[in-house]
Amino acid sequence: MARDLVCDMDVDEKTAKYKTTYNGKTYYFCAPGCKKAFEANPQKYTQSSQE
Repeated sequence: MARDLVCDMDVDEKTAKYKTTYNGKTYYFCAPGCKKAFEANPQKYTQSSQE
């Protein structure tokens, strides 16, 4: 399972409808709003969660 960095929900990578790639890493989202928020400011969500 992946974690939606915007809302902190668990997301199954195999069935996730919403995903994006940032700095070579794929991020998964539970909803289009979370994906949109991440894409608007990815640094906000990736700085504290370097995995």
